[in-house]
Amino acid sequence: MGEFLQVVSYQEAIARLKGKLKPPGEEQCPLIQCRGRVLSRAIVSPEDMPGFNRSSVDGYAVNANDSFGASESLPAFFQCIGEVAMGEVPAFSLNTGACAWIPTGGMLPAGSDAAVMVEYTEKLGEDTILVYRPVSPGENVMRRGEDISSGEELFAAGHMLRPQDIGLLASLGISWVPVYQAYSIGIISSGDEIIPIEVAPRPGQVRDVNSYSLAAAVEEKGHKARIYPLVRDNAAELKAMVETSLAQNDITLMSGGSSVGIADLTLDVLLSFAGAELLFHGLAVKPGKPTLGVSIEDKLVIGLPGHPVSALMMFNVISHQLFPRRKDFYINARLTQNIASQPGRDDFVPVCLSEAAGQWEACPLLGKSGLMSILSRADGYVHINAVEQGLKGGEICRVYPF
Repeated sequence: MGEFLQVVSYQEAIARLKGKLKPPGEEQCPLIQCRGRVLSRAIVSPEDMPGFNRSSVDGYAVNANDSFGASESLPAFFQCIGEVAMGEVPAFSLNTGACAWIPTGGMLPAGSDAAVMVEYTEKLGEDTILVYRPVSPGENVMRRGEDISSGEELFAAGHMLRPQDIGLLASLGISWVPVYQAYSIGIISSGDEIIPIEVAPRPGQVRDVNSYSLAAAVEEKGHKARIYPLVRDNAAELKAMVETSLAQNDITLMSGGSSVGIADLTLDVLLSFAGAELLFHGLAVKPGKPTLGVSIEDKLVIGLPGHPVSALMMFNVISHQLFPRRKDFYINARLTQNIASQPGRDDFVPVCLSEAAGQWEACPLLGKSGLMSILSRADGYVHINAVEQGLKGGEICRVYPF
């Protein structure tokens, strides 16, 4: 191989990958399995929520007009005619001067339009209630459809479902959801120095970090990861493993063997397949310059750097752009210090987030590129565009969460 081929911008690399990645299909997925999945179509509400007028406090359902003028010195008198049972439609209605005990979430009986908090009431005998504060119509009441109205768009196509989103869908009785089919992604780690994690490394050996971190990142983004056995720096063994992954997956991630070196066989092996096309070899980025992309018929192979920090960072950067997801998902945060950058390349700098005085702050995690602890402390990264010379401390920047 000898040298990098033409280095391209990461934007160009993403465009070339997108041009070769087959669009995901659509499937109906049971709601319980939808965390991290991406909607293929917009979801609209099939009903109002709540489906009835209900109290938001413990107290008494009343007609607000009957409470006007009530005060601590001159309370309003109400006759309590019953109690609202949770989960049931009240069998009675309220006439002028009547009230009914109602728990939080209970359905307002006919004739009532407000609820008085129990703190502002007092029982006088068995069925007489004193009210010391007036309420206005709709006070302490959640009206039908106030939260969600029937036909309202809940989520747009391309939205990645979070646990709270799944809770909302469940509250509306939506049990099956249209989502993009998950990509199947094979993960191959190679190198004579790589050993299984349960083995104690000898000098010069390192444990297989990438298989585990990349698989976790793939699954976190709603796709299916398949880890393959470690491969030595042997062309025949590497080609056999790649062939297996191509047959079983849509995308193959390879770590190790993408940088310049006599033992780096990845590119030669990939280009030996029929129909192989080199998309790029070398990106104008830091970290991850030796990243490569190859299409083989309708499958994609992405060669990541062997170092775990660079490999995981580049996968996060690429996947944020390559896969359907929530659009423009980022957090605005104030940078705590200057970050220098070299013009002509895109820099991706890990940061940790903290909150101070209601404002997110992003602290750059700077240090030697090989420090394994950096990404484990990071909450996301900031992107310094190739035309910039860095970012200034104190300015607001976009943090893209991992």
